[in-house]
Amino acid sequence: MKTLKSLTLIALVIGMFSFTACGQKKDVPQKVKTAFTQKFPDAQKVKWDMEEENEWEAEFKMNGKEMTVCYDNTGKWLETEVEVKIKDLPAEVFKAINMKFEGFEIKEAESIEKPDFKGYEILLEKEETEVEILVTSDGKLTIKDVKVDDDEDDDDDDDGNDNENGE
Repeated sequence: MKTLKSLTLIALVIGMFSFTACGQKKDVPQKVKTAFTQKFPDAQKVKWDMEEENEWEAEFKMNGKEMTVCYDNTGKWLETEVEVKIKDLPAEVFKAINMKFEGFEIKEAESIEKPDFKGYEILLEKEETEVEILVTSDGKLTIKDVKVDDDEDDDDDDDGNDNENGE
């Protein structure tokens, strides 16, 4: 009975904390909303998130495509990303990827536009390695991020119970 009371109290405290944390969510600044509406008047199903202290991201659909756009608190546009089907990437993009990342598979592709860049953001994968790259339409390629999963597959089978021979 004492355990049940303790669990109830813990659940109540967690619930109150969650409610308070949700209540502290910041509102999207009016300048950001205005800039967004001017640039994307036909946006549908807009969902706002605060990416960083001075960055807001809107996820939405427009013309049947999934899109995201980021603004700073003053309403300054930072970037726009649009979902792209892999088959729709330009031939020069495929050529650049095959030259530098032979054997990698394209997992995701987005058209990306920033004040200082216009092209594609592409996620590549080969075995335990993921590489995120930026590629211009004419094939100029920049590596953005590399992640390597160091976990060995053998570790997945280790349940901590060795057999009698210590193997």
